Amino acid sequence: MFSGRCTDVRNRARIEDRRVRNNARYNYLYFAGAALVGLHIADDAFIQPQPGTGAGDHLVSGLVPLVLLALAAWAYPRMRGGARAVVALASAVLAVASGAEAIYYSGHGGLQGDDYTGLLALAAAPPLVGLGISELWRSRRLDERHLRRYPRRLIKTVVITFGVSLVALPFLIAYVGGHVARGEVPMLDVPHQDAVLHTDDGLELRGWYVPSRNGAAVIVFPGRKGPLGRARMLARHGYGVLLYHRRGEGQSQGDPDSFGWDFNGDIRAGIDFLRHRPDVDPARIAGIGLSVGGEMMLQTASETTDLAAVVAEGAGARTASEEIDDASGPDKVLAAISYGARDLTEIVVQGRMPPTNLKRLVPRIAPRPVLFLHAGNKEVGQLGPEYYRAAGESKQIWQHEGGHTQGFATQPREYERRVVGFLDKALR
Repeated sequence: MFSGRCTDVRNRARIEDRRVRNNARYNYLYFAGAALVGLHIADDAFIQPQPGTGAGDHLVSGLVPLVLLALAAWAYPRMRGGARAVVALASAVLAVASGAEAIYYSGHGGLQGDDYTGLLALAAAPPLVGLGISELWRSRRLDERHLRRYPRRLIKTVVITFGVSLVALPFLIAYVGGHVARGEVPMLDVPHQDAVLHTDDGLELRGWYVPSRNGAAVIVFPGRKGPLGRARMLARHGYGVLLYHRRGEGQSQGDPDSFGWDFNGDIRAGIDFLRHRPDVDPARIAGIGLSVGGEMMLQTASETTDLAAVVAEGAGARTASEEIDDASGPDKVLAAISYGARDLTEIVVQGRMPPTNLKRLVPRIAPRPVLFLHAGNKEVGQLGPEYYRAAGESKQIWQHEGGHTQGFATQPREYERRVVGFLDKALR
């Protein structure tokens, strides 16, 4: 009996010793992965920031994730298995987000700057995922009956999967959208001049300007590639046309932002450029905004009277507030959680608070005319009609065929008739 007790004690000691050694190895593995991710975040925010920006512009976007990683590394050895697994998997998501920029630019212009540390961060993702799965496996309960064990695991898997889709995916979308933007510059086969715009926060934006022949000019925003067809159409009718890459895109300086929370500054820079053109009457400047450009064109028009008319094409939601307004019933709760996570990420990445709900801004544009274009049930977020109802007079709306911002591609003649007719009347 005494011998048996000694054997049990030795076995428990060996198991405990093995557990301690495994914990130490897992701790070192997590520390290494977190360090690689932290290295890229520091490189991206402070060492090699985007052109036109400096370390001071990224205090929030750089320090917040670094502090969270440091806290996670401190707490990781002190946590129980389930919590360790959650921290490891969450860090793996951040590693994937950190490496997305390098993956994108490796196929769009080549690696440069902080892309190399981004690849190191991405390399940390598989070990962190493996670590999280291993922690979950080690923390399983072996003394539970099969009839309870497997349903409990199934329920836990469903809950975790749902939680990941509800929070992790919006986080990835916002984080990647704040670091990745198109870099290519297309060709414009209309006589034009190179344009350099200056924003109030010190950025240079690059684009093209087609001189005006009728004294009026139109900003077509954002980008240079998507609006090319519309630029040719407007130039045929004598309008001056300004196309340029938004901040962080193409040859323009600054940090990217797929939700456009800072694009009103970019549009104001375009207005300022046109107001100083000798071929343009400052009272005859209009804007055509596509998708997120439509949203920010509406916001800018609500903030300044320098836009005489606006065409908002495919304007949808850019904040959780607008997404919640577009939902109904229980979907409002899910929208609040999911888009709240996205907005929180956007706040950290961009270092600013969300803009005001567009439904409250659109009425301020009146009496200047607004034309809303949308694709009905094919639209991404059917908010064009909602904004139309909120707007004051004078306003028009057109539901075109095709999908999001596809009215020009699917119905070019009707698009030209409606948009040019609207601008001719609005700008006299």
